[in-house]
Amino acid sequence: MLVTAFGTGPQGRLDASVRRSGAVTRRNLAALRSAYWLVVISGLVEPFLYLFSIGIGVGKLVGTLPLPDGRQVPYAAFVAPSMLASSAMFGALSESTFNFFGKMKFMRLYDGVLATPVRPMEIAFGELLWAMARGAIYSAAFLIVMVLLGLTRPGWALAAYPATLLVGFAFGGLGMGLSTYMRSWQDFDLMGTAQLALFLFSGTFAPVSSYPFALRLLVEATPLYHAVELLRGLTTGSLHPVLLGHAAYLVVMAGVGLIVAGRRMARQLLK
Repeated sequence: MLVTAFGTGPQGRLDASVRRSGAVTRRNLAALRSAYWLVVISGLVEPFLYLFSIGIGVGKLVGTLPLPDGRQVPYAAFVAPSMLASSAMFGALSESTFNFFGKMKFMRLYDGVLATPVRPMEIAFGELLWAMARGAIYSAAFLIVMVLLGLTRPGWALAAYPATLLVGFAFGGLGMGLSTYMRSWQDFDLMGTAQLALFLFSGTFAPVSSYPFALRLLVEATPLYHAVELLRGLTTGSLHPVLLGHAAYLVVMAGVGLIVAGRRMARQLLK
């Protein structure tokens, strides 16, 4: 019997559910091996390479680009937030797709977890918190580098950090929801292609206003575009009401992904 600080009422049940989700996250932490940190570090390298090669190298040729408020910023400052958003996306998706799928389909880890009071939705939420943790590590390291390079101010970096957690949470929920539809490892090839397309065509390297109208409408419907615009606005101090719309998009995406993952896990595991 679980005893919580809020008794047995609605608050008590919510508290117990959060505790069970936290147990799933703590299980992942306890299962860490030294090799895992090599994987985490390797995931940091790629966005840094893009930042230095394209943001700084190509930036010498491009010069400046406009922000939505009309201000001109150096190309490196324009690209850096998109690399930050991409880093949070890749970190969260790595945990919530390949690792989540392996635990559910091959390790059969969740079969044993469901023998405890933990429910499918609580497993999904606990795994989502774990996915967000990896994105948080990437984001913190990247923001520090941005500050050291003078691409953002420390105050704006602190303001952007919670938004990077939201990006990780949103893509973690999306990844888990999609993973429940995967039948084999080969299906993840399609996801890799989709990630690359998002990375290249989400306003990461050029303003979406430079795209043809039809492509621009498609890009503006994608999740990474909203993540990039949210972080670019915060790291450059370009604050405007549209940022709230970008944040709301990511919140809804995280919620939908979590609900889909929880329900499909219950359908597949509780037979």
